[in-house]
Amino acid sequence: MSNFLKLVISISIPLAIGATSGFFTVTGAESWYQGINKPSWNPPNRIFGPVWTTLYIMMGISFFLIWKADTSRETKKMAMVFFTAQLVLNFFWSFIFFNQQQPGWALVELAALWLMILATIFAFGNISKTAAWLLAPYISWVSFASILNYTIWQMNR
Repeated sequence: MSNFLKLVISISIPLAIGATSGFFTVTGAESWYQGINKPSWNPPNRIFGPVWTTLYIMMGISFFLIWKADTSRETKKMAMVFFTAQLVLNFFWSFIFFNQQQPGWALVELAALWLMILATIFAFGNISKTAAWLLAPYISWVSFASILNYTIWQMNR
């Protein structure tokens, strides 16, 4: 398979997951989320789409660097398993928070997501420092989202 096709696939998968989870976000954000208490520092809704799109593209490029790397199949496989697990967890946060309207459980899920992103960063770092660093904005945003999620949960108990 050509590297170009690997790049397209690598970027398309996170974007597709993001678009699918975005459905839950939009439907939830336009309903119950509008009426709950949020902190004054909650970003406007229009910020989330461009931020997540950028992060999904960076995740895809990061994955591509691992996929094309010249390293053992076993090392790549473990890194790809971590990446896949964090992507699945990423998807389910929107479903739990927005669709199920469960900020408390979404916070628990975010903790698991954060740990899996960290594991992915370490696994990717063993193969490509660039791939690992491409995930730094992602874990930073998820850290911010965790604080926001916690605050929203506390304000609406």
